[in-house]
Amino acid sequence: MSAPHYPGRAPIEAYGNGGFRFAGMSHRGSILCLPSGVMAWSVMSAADLTEDKFSAVLAERDAIGFLLLGMGRSVGVLPAGLRKLFVEAKVGLEPMDTGAACRTYNVLLAEGRPVAAALIAVD
Repeated sequence: MSAPHYPGRAPIEAYGNGGFRFAGMSHRGSILCLPSGVMAWSVMSAADLTEDKFSAVLAERDAIGFLLLGMGRSVGVLPAGLRKLFVEAKVGLEPMDTGAACRTYNVLLAEGRPVAAALIAVD
C-alpha cells in the first residue's frame, strides 16, 4: 500500500490540530510538499529527522531550489549529517517553525519559485 498522495502543488490552507488542510482536503499528520505533489510524511517530531526521511525530497532535487523545514512549534538544531546531505545535493535547507514554513511556502509557491516543504504537524 502506498502513502496518501495529492498529485499537484497546492498552497497550505490551514495547519494545526495535528494536521494540514490543502486543496480542499485535510490530512492528519506531517506532510511533504514536493513538485510531484503533497504526500504523507512519517515524521512526528524533530527527533525523527534522519537522513532517510528525506529520500522523497532528494529524489526530486533537480526541481527543488530549497526545502523549507517546518520543525514543529519551535526550531531545533539540525544534525550536521543532515545539513551535509543537503549541501551535497545542492538543495538549500531552511529550518523554521511549522507556521512560518507554511506561510513562506505559500508565498514562494505563488511566485513560482522552486520550493518544497517538509512540515511537521503541530497541535
